[in-house]
Amino acid sequence: MSDVQNTIAFKQILPKVPGLIANLNNLVKGLVLANNTNPDKNHGLAWCIERAVKRNPDGIAIKSDQGNLSYRELNQRANQIAHFLSSQGYNIGDTIALMMDNRAELLITIAALAKIGVAAAMVNTAQTHKVLTHSISIVKPKGVIVGSEFHQSIDDVKDALPIEQDQYFFVPDGDVKEVSGYRHLVNESSDQPKHNPDTSKKVRRDDPLFYIYTSGTTGLPKAAIFKNGRWMKAFGTFGFIISRLNKDDTLYSTLPLYHATGLVILWGSALAGSSAFAIRRKFSASQFWSDCRKYDATAIGYVGELCRYLINAPTSPDDKHHKVTKMVGNGLRPGIWKDFKQRFNIEHVYELYASSEGNVGFSNIFNFDCTVGFSPVPYAIVKYDKEADQPIRDQNGYLQSVKKGEVGLLIGEICPKAPFDGYNDPEKTKSCILENVFKKGDRYFNTGDLMRNMGYRHAQFVDRVGDTFRWKGENVSTTEVEHIVNEHPDVSESVCYGVEIQDTNGRAGMIAVTPHNDISFDPNKLIPHLNEELPSYAVPIFIREQQQLQTTGTFKYQKHTLKDEAFNPEKVNDKLWVLLPGEKAYTQVDPTLYSKIQTGEFRF
Repeated sequence: MSDVQNTIAFKQILPKVPGLIANLNNLVKGLVLANNTNPDKNHGLAWCIERAVKRNPDGIAIKSDQGNLSYRELNQRANQIAHFLSSQGYNIGDTIALMMDNRAELLITIAALAKIGVAAAMVNTAQTHKVLTHSISIVKPKGVIVGSEFHQSIDDVKDALPIEQDQYFFVPDGDVKEVSGYRHLVNESSDQPKHNPDTSKKVRRDDPLFYIYTSGTTGLPKAAIFKNGRWMKAFGTFGFIISRLNKDDTLYSTLPLYHATGLVILWGSALAGSSAFAIRRKFSASQFWSDCRKYDATAIGYVGELCRYLINAPTSPDDKHHKVTKMVGNGLRPGIWKDFKQRFNIEHVYELYASSEGNVGFSNIFNFDCTVGFSPVPYAIVKYDKEADQPIRDQNGYLQSVKKGEVGLLIGEICPKAPFDGYNDPEKTKSCILENVFKKGDRYFNTGDLMRNMGYRHAQFVDRVGDTFRWKGENVSTTEVEHIVNEHPDVSESVCYGVEIQDTNGRAGMIAVTPHNDISFDPNKLIPHLNEELPSYAVPIFIREQQQLQTTGTFKYQKHTLKDEAFNPEKVNDKLWVLLPGEKAYTQVDPTLYSKIQTGEFRF
């Protein structure tokens, strides 16, 4: 870790300037697209797709295991679905919940909805039962479109959803011909016109484009509104200024398209260059580089967890045998940054920082190591009290910026240049806003993320605060996990938190459980319940049994102590269990097993 760069000097920036000047044309285009705030301007995802079709009609738009799809074909198939849904009464401002694997049909359907101004609620495909019901219900959709591979998940919650029975549509996967209770979207739209619908020209920047779900810090998933104007900001910034792809490029991504990184940053970058977007349903470390060779990928999308899996895979003579020179994504940890670039011969790491709901973003336009990059929008990194779980105010009641090299809470100023669209729930939106920050009347969005001030408007991601931690590339809400665990009849109360495992990214889920007095606690009795109600990434890796959970004087759980003690049997007198990789039952943790976990004998 001694070679990790934590600050940036002016002399390091100067050599980067000629490269920016050489890219001046794209830089200007990107800035114009990203910063156009005219509410009457016809811009958005539909506009971007139709632009790409004009520039590269016969070029490949999507590559997948189903074959290739040209931009002309993508556009025509999307237009047919758009015309059909318009005929069914869907209009600008409506919402449809969308649940489908990473495949061409998902992007076609998203494009179709964008063309008629209908917001796509991008449902996490790992969700089931109560969480799924909540996620769909909170956006008040008029309909549901589901890939046939997930129809059972929707069937399980249909009775609880406020949707007319004839507004459930399915998109077939493989040889599926029909699904009981669903209309065949592809068949019913097959006789529709292939030309662009008139509604494409009527979509405006302030019209909702997506709902992206985020765990936040207050329990069940929140639906963050992602407007067409925000898409254009990402399209201009990452597509033209950062990624700079062209018609000969292919961007390969295995990231789920219900997250903004895959859907907005990566697909948007491909559309900006009229490039090919190669997708895979699920990430595979063993197939990653062979897929890059198969698809002639010149760029890849990533999150930090993906990079860790790749660098932990056995070395191969083919590690450098590919055409990839760029990688675009977020979460590449400073500790493996340089090793990753060297092993896989990557020239440019376009690390970025953004959130589905936030108003502040960073991008590594100068290609420095170990940084999320530069931000042009107004923001601050302020002093933060981890124990109190809140920013520190001075004697006048104002927040204080940290110095260069120091770590603090990242906040983004809410202003015309960086608006905060918020959530569909006004109360949840209000809870994320800090007021009277540096002067009376100013307002800032609280990102909930700790950043290091590297100087010259650059930052380095450090950690997340509050009741959310990140594991397997997903945000896990501790409140949601606690709610599900507490429903089990053997559990009196529980508290969830994230703990670090040596040489892994993010934090693994751990719960401290107080069982009911009259039972002998068996953690394996929780497994069927947890697997049914939680996404796989949210199922706790560790369990700690306590007779009584420790609270503060205001009845808040003392998570700081729990996190510090984690799953170390030398610090904890209570019983500890772990769900080891590939196992279906919890194993009790003793000093020997603890040592094996921390020395990397198990790959979580």
